[in-house]
Amino acid sequence: MQLPEPQVAVLNTASATDETPIDRLAAEAELKPETATQAVFELRDEGLLDVTESEAVEYELTDEGREYVDAGLPEIRLYRSAVEAGADEEPVEMGQVIGAADLDSPEVDIALANFGRKGYGEIEAGELAADPDADADEDPEAAALATLAGAADADDGNGSPDDAADSSADTDGTDSLADVDDAVLDQLVSRNLLERHERTVRSVTLTDAGVTALMEGVEAAETVDRLTPELLTSGEWEDVKFTEYNVEADAPEVRSGKMHVLRQTAERVKDVLVGMGFQEMEGPHADADFWINDCLFMPQDHPARTHWDRFALDVPPIEDLPEDLVDRVESAHREGVGDDGDGYHSPWSEDFARAIALRGHTTSLSMRYLSGTEVGELEPPQRYFSVEKVYRNDTLDATHLLEFFQIEGWVMAENLSVRDLMGTFVEFYEQFGITDVQFKPHYNPYTEPSFELFGRHPTTGELIEIGNSGMFRDEVLEPLGVEHDVMAWGLALERLAMLTTGAEDIRDLHGTLADLEFLRGAEVTY
Repeated sequence: MQLPEPQVAVLNTASATDETPIDRLAAEAELKPETATQAVFELRDEGLLDVTESEAVEYELTDEGREYVDAGLPEIRLYRSAVEAGADEEPVEMGQVIGAADLDSPEVDIALANFGRKGYGEIEAGELAADPDADADEDPEAAALATLAGAADADDGNGSPDDAADSSADTDGTDSLADVDDAVLDQLVSRNLLERHERTVRSVTLTDAGVTALMEGVEAAETVDRLTPELLTSGEWEDVKFTEYNVEADAPEVRSGKMHVLRQTAERVKDVLVGMGFQEMEGPHADADFWINDCLFMPQDHPARTHWDRFALDVPPIEDLPEDLVDRVESAHREGVGDDGDGYHSPWSEDFARAIALRGHTTSLSMRYLSGTEVGELEPPQRYFSVEKVYRNDTLDATHLLEFFQIEGWVMAENLSVRDLMGTFVEFYEQFGITDVQFKPHYNPYTEPSFELFGRHPTTGELIEIGNSGMFRDEVLEPLGVEHDVMAWGLALERLAMLTTGAEDIRDLHGTLADLEFLRGAEVTY
């Protein structure tokens, strides 16, 4: 019988009486594990091998566990120091014993917590008494750590830190933990001295047909794994044996890179808005409070401008503000705009206006563009947007983060109405399959009328706030020199992503608590 060379090596290595794990079989046959695995399943399909599966539990020493193998468990060092200090005869001051045990700060708490648990003695009123009958040399946890370290060193042959042992397998001495009580192993895992790993072990035995094939003789056939131009032109393809591929064989999981779901959503938003005739704005993340809030007719004593909501930066104030614009904005705050304007009659400081903070919204970009500072004076109609990060000192929950992405947008034109504003949102959100958009009247210092937007979550059915909008007030537009209507909005990118992906918690999307499995499995929508 002629077989591919890897199959011949596997057959000659496998046993008819003893189950051989594939990883050991690969080592003995001098094959790569994935090559041996493929050969095993090919031989199984030909009826020459049997493959059985079992679950194995492995334990691996952590760095802390390795340290205690060498230095000893803290509670054992505490007990031995206590005995040396005479605490097995009468109580000794605890501080004296701790000092003699040479325990660092974290180890002191560990030692005290486990000293009594293991029956090494008692601690009362600042004094420590050691049990003279305790035997620290027979500590089961220390013995398990030492056994595991010794087995791992023997397996590695060089004492490498890759310390692992199997609690059930019987190969290479890794059955060293088979007699260790499970409760001891559980305790070591809870103490973060061991890590527990579960894996599937596949073992191989020869079938009767496999034994017969070996007795009759098995030869290695020359095989090729691909058809090349050389084989075609020479005609050799007719004489060679092509490797068979087992598409059911196990293969290592390979996680390829993919665009983050938020980046997908952001790019989609940009394309949709560009398709609706908008141009993109850009600007600084850290900006003068003048652009962030003062131009928006936000009073300087507004709660949102305190340290509770604002991230102020300890840097020199900005110097290059348009002086005439600063004067007009200050006048709007103090005196109002127009015959009926009244202003706030509240404190206004130019020093505060020039102070630097992280922007709490990207409307600071809108102020820069509408004022003509960025691209010169604009004539209607104009449409601008941005999709950039903002920063707020919010309480973290399922719909709030300290930093998130805002979809900023505004339209300047003549005779704009609320119907134009609402119609823009309907058209925008329809591009994402969201047709149930609801509006609720709201108050903003910078828009009148103002509306909050809500969208219905596809999984929970809950209405989620997805943005804020309105028509800019005269107190905002007149100081900027804008003589036309401007409708504007700030929408939450993350909440749009929640509606399109079905995520129920904004923290699943990004941040330190991001759900990696959710992100890996999220449908590529763009």
